[in-house]
Amino acid sequence: MNSNIVIKNIIPYFRIVRPLNVVITFISLLLAGILCGGTVTQPEIIYAALSAAFTAAGGNIINDVFDVKIDRINRPERPLPSGEISKTAALNYYLIINLAALSFSAMVNVHALVIVLFSVTLIFFYCYHFKKIILLGNLVVSFLTGLAFVYGGIAVGNPLAGIIPGLFALLANLVREIVKDMQDIEGDSRNGVITLSQKYNLPTAVLAARVVTVILILFTFIPFVMQIYSIGFFIFVMLTANPLYVYFIKNINLADTPDKLGKFSALLKLNMILGLIAIYLGVS
Repeated sequence: MNSNIVIKNIIPYFRIVRPLNVVITFISLLLAGILCGGTVTQPEIIYAALSAAFTAAGGNIINDVFDVKIDRINRPERPLPSGEISKTAALNYYLIINLAALSFSAMVNVHALVIVLFSVTLIFFYCYHFKKIILLGNLVVSFLTGLAFVYGGIAVGNPLAGIIPGLFALLANLVREIVKDMQDIEGDSRNGVITLSQKYNLPTAVLAARVVTVILILFTFIPFVMQIYSIGFFIFVMLTANPLYVYFIKNINLADTPDKLGKFSALLKLNMILGLIAIYLGVS
């Protein structure tokens, strides 16, 4: 009985960090390090991946702390709005997680420590204010997603090799950020968060998402044409990720409820994973 109570109390702390996002961040850093010339067993890559994963986890916690009023409308089942975790406990957890992130980054090199310290600070101000500014918040999140690949390069002394996958990640995440804003329009409008959907209208946000997706699809040709990645990358992208992006472009205008938009958001997250696989095939 006691063990069940302990597990019940721990689960909300697991959920608040959004474990799938944390795992994706960890894998992204491992892949970034490999793409930039390292090996998966290299200690610097492991430490960098752990520091990035903890940074992402901390960002998810502080985001929920600042968004608790919005989540009472959009996601009342989340640990904070549901009362499973108190605000004070969440903040203490946030500090511990960030301390772990900084500690692991210091084990990589001083440049990694600076990057993580910068990222933690930027994430805090994003949650505090930047996310309320139209498109700025979306760009900050997308920039940090792309920066993860350059960070992987820093861990092995070759940051330039992380630029192309970083740009892919930036664009892919920007599309998803726009869709998430479409999904959260009601809660955002009630809490002063100015998004593209809220300030203008959903068709404008749909158009923006489509434009960025088209740019992303076109960008997938560049690494192959320039012979940066092998044909394995191109074939995998053309058979998996790009068809799903085309499906998204064609049908996103039909998503007129939060549930339907949530399915498209999940589809975009799947495509980010497929993109990681494609890049790995391109350099292996």
